[in-house]
Amino acid sequence: MTPSYSSHTLPRQQQAWHTYSPQKTLELLETTLQTGLNAETVSQRQQHYGPNEIEETAGRSNWEILLDQFTNIMLIMLIVVAIISGILDVVELQKNGITEGVIPFKDTIAIFLIVILNGLLGYLQETRAEKALAALKRLSSPKVQVIRDGKRLEVDAPQLVPGDIILVEAGDQLCADGQILEASNLQIRESALTGEAQSVNKYPLTEALEEDTPIGDRRNMVFTGTEVIQGRGRVVVTNTGMTTELGKIAEMLQSVESEPTPLQRRMSHLGNVLVSGSLIFVALVVVGGVIKGGWGLLQDLVEISLSMAVAVVPEGLPAVITVTLALGTQRMVKRHALIRKLPAVETLGSVNVICSDKTGTLTQNKMVVQEVETLEGNCRVTGTGYEPLGDFIKGDNQTVKINNYGELQALLFTGVLCNDAHLSQKEGDWAIMGDPTEGALLALSGKAGLQQSTLENQYERVAEFPFSSERKRMSTICEWSETGNHWPSWQLRQNHAYAMFTKGSPELILERCQSYQLGEQIYPLTEEQRKQVLDGNNAMAKRALRVLGFAYKPLEHIPDTDAETSEQGLIWLGLVGMMDAPRPEVRAAVAKCRAAGIRPIVITGDHQLTAQAIAQQLGIVEEGDHFLTGRELERMSQPELEQEVERVSVYARVSPEHKLRIVRALQKQGKFVAMTGDGVNDAPALKQADIGIAMGITGTDVSKEASDMVLLDDNFATIVAATEEGRVVYSNIRHFIKYILGSNVGEVITIAAAPIMGLSGIPLIPLQILWMNLVTDGLPALALAVEPADPHIMERPPFNPDESIFARGLGSYIVRIGIIFAIITITLMAWAFNDSQKPGHDPESWKTMVFTTLCIAQMGHAIAARSTTRLAIEMNPFSNIYLWGAVIVTTILQLMLVYVAPLRDFFNTTVLTREQLVICLLFSSLMFVWVEFEKILLRLYRKFVQK
Repeated sequence: MTPSYSSHTLPRQQQAWHTYSPQKTLELLETTLQTGLNAETVSQRQQHYGPNEIEETAGRSNWEILLDQFTNIMLIMLIVVAIISGILDVVELQKNGITEGVIPFKDTIAIFLIVILNGLLGYLQETRAEKALAALKRLSSPKVQVIRDGKRLEVDAPQLVPGDIILVEAGDQLCADGQILEASNLQIRESALTGEAQSVNKYPLTEALEEDTPIGDRRNMVFTGTEVIQGRGRVVVTNTGMTTELGKIAEMLQSVESEPTPLQRRMSHLGNVLVSGSLIFVALVVVGGVIKGGWGLLQDLVEISLSMAVAVVPEGLPAVITVTLALGTQRMVKRHALIRKLPAVETLGSVNVICSDKTGTLTQNKMVVQEVETLEGNCRVTGTGYEPLGDFIKGDNQTVKINNYGELQALLFTGVLCNDAHLSQKEGDWAIMGDPTEGALLALSGKAGLQQSTLENQYERVAEFPFSSERKRMSTICEWSETGNHWPSWQLRQNHAYAMFTKGSPELILERCQSYQLGEQIYPLTEEQRKQVLDGNNAMAKRALRVLGFAYKPLEHIPDTDAETSEQGLIWLGLVGMMDAPRPEVRAAVAKCRAAGIRPIVITGDHQLTAQAIAQQLGIVEEGDHFLTGRELERMSQPELEQEVERVSVYARVSPEHKLRIVRALQKQGKFVAMTGDGVNDAPALKQADIGIAMGITGTDVSKEASDMVLLDDNFATIVAATEEGRVVYSNIRHFIKYILGSNVGEVITIAAAPIMGLSGIPLIPLQILWMNLVTDGLPALALAVEPADPHIMERPPFNPDESIFARGLGSYIVRIGIIFAIITITLMAWAFNDSQKPGHDPESWKTMVFTTLCIAQMGHAIAARSTTRLAIEMNPFSNIYLWGAVIVTTILQLMLVYVAPLRDFFNTTVLTREQLVICLLFSSLMFVWVEFEKILLRLYRKFVQK
């Protein structure tokens, strides 16, 4: 019976358990293999360690998120404007009462509606709850079989404590970290934790491992969130809850703070510039007006200031940007990329480093045979995935016919008959049930026309010696079936009814061989030939291939001895080299990345040789690039790593902590990082990266919830397509920002000019400005958001993510166009004011002419703003039919505000005569003429000055 003890003797969880022997671990945990813990000990430990589950930290409440939306400086300014406008309306009502046909508080209500709409829009974007930690909890919460007080019990995973003895078998999901005490053919899939596709053989170790042994090499340990694929065993729990490897990942996820995206930073900067600029301008107008006309004009100046404040804020911009990003997500879905967070659409365009996991991202996540080697020679095998289509090709590109090579035919027979996997086709896709390595052998034989079902019917398995981690080989004994024709041509001894087929470690298989087959003949195996086999094995291993050896021997009867005795006197057949092959399209995608100024990097938990081989095949490695392993990285300080990341293209055998450090080091060097991944181990780095990209097919729920984007086809090439869309989105955002803000600057200057010119009244009331900013600006801006991509957009480096929204001439364009806009409108305003004062003319008509000219002039600006270099006449008018539709619809709506009575009354406009409307249209067209004229000037400048 396990003794009870006081709390000060409770074992520590933070130990390198993989470095201890099973006996030492049991001693430290004060437990026994046969009886486990007693009830009193379990109770003490549950109180001390707490439940075995992932803890979540509290995030912002929905109310906090909602209130945060109204801290935006532009919304604050609009709220102040709405309040002051409402106060002025109250003063006006008290002074004059309600005038018939006048609706009070129109401006205040309209502004508040815009503020609320923008606030809700931001709230809906931010309240997409993060579910990464919830997904982690789902990985760690199954039922478990445990030994307590010598009895076998089933308990909930949260009740486990260090020292518990748990029973594991095929199909179980592990719910705590522990050390293996007993194992029988135990294989565990750790892909969710390490990212590697192959299942791992687990067994107790008699020799201690080094403390810095990577997680993937800790064969004596099991981890939370992994699955038992085969066999059974007993495990002593060493770590629970947040001290497990999965818990450490959860802690890293919680420690990663979300940073604003480049677009969010640019919009924040834009708001600060607009508000500060407008306040300065308002102050100048008010001070200048008071100096010129005295304090009696103060109320008029305040009303003008309100209109200027409303004019400077692009109220429709948040909605336009949101719709633009949403349209970008739709285009990306068509290219197999699902965007989880809208700002990520634009952020993709700034990426200059892609940190990619290897398995399932750069590779197919399918073991594929690449080479077959017999003592006759080596041949390559073509084909992809598990599809049984491909050729056997010798060095001189000669296709090999299997029937002409007896030893090769025998090897393929062995690969099928010494095999527990099944290959099947479903809806056009080939898939395997069982071990991926054995599935690759079935696909290999299928390429030679050997069908598993046919061979298994003809050669019935009657006995076997199963694979184990100690034996590192597997043998089956098959009997010739009467339904079959005969043993194949390579089987010389027709009088034998049985044959043993063996595969496994090449060195161990070779030790048990006395002869080899060549063609249809058997020859003694010499030392020189043994060396030839071992050299071939080493050469394949250096090419990052997983190598298996194959042999067989005829039998007169089923052996009644053990495997060690029976598996002797074998006939050597050859070697098979396989690997998780690169995706065929990835090499072209990598080349496209490099052309676009994007640097790909491999970060994997796999072996260094394998990672290097894949990286070299895909063109990721360039001359002078370095390689780092997890152990080497562990010995480096963070500043040392930051200096090294510029030269490293492949990181192998890394842990989740390493991935996070690498991403942070790259970001410290000013890189804008995209991180791809599919395993739980990738989640912290996915969240830390500027863009986290998860795999949609092989990815875990944890990686998807921590990511910004999910690849629906797990295809690295899709990242390139998504990056292209991101660049298009940012380019189009700049197009409609210069369109919107150029118009707004023109509006502000026009409004400010009225009191300076001595005109009575305000040319534009806030409600009319809101109409322009939401409708007249909004519809054409949305149309500009779907402008087709520049064909050379992926032939330039990404723009600096820290650049201002006004960078590369956009700011000067906005100011310049705003001034031209204002000059055109002010000229019209001066003429219209003088004309309206004539007898028989409506004295308020000049305001409607200014309003109409500003709105329609923006239509010409929108048409010209499609390109900064090409004239509108040179562009295909049908390449963006949405823009023409927006221009026509907006023009009709604007004319309805002038000629439809209810709208005219609501917006305080007057009916324009035919002459006045024609003049408005003529002045409006000048905006289009000027922008096109600028393009011609730019061409002449480049032609004559920049030669």
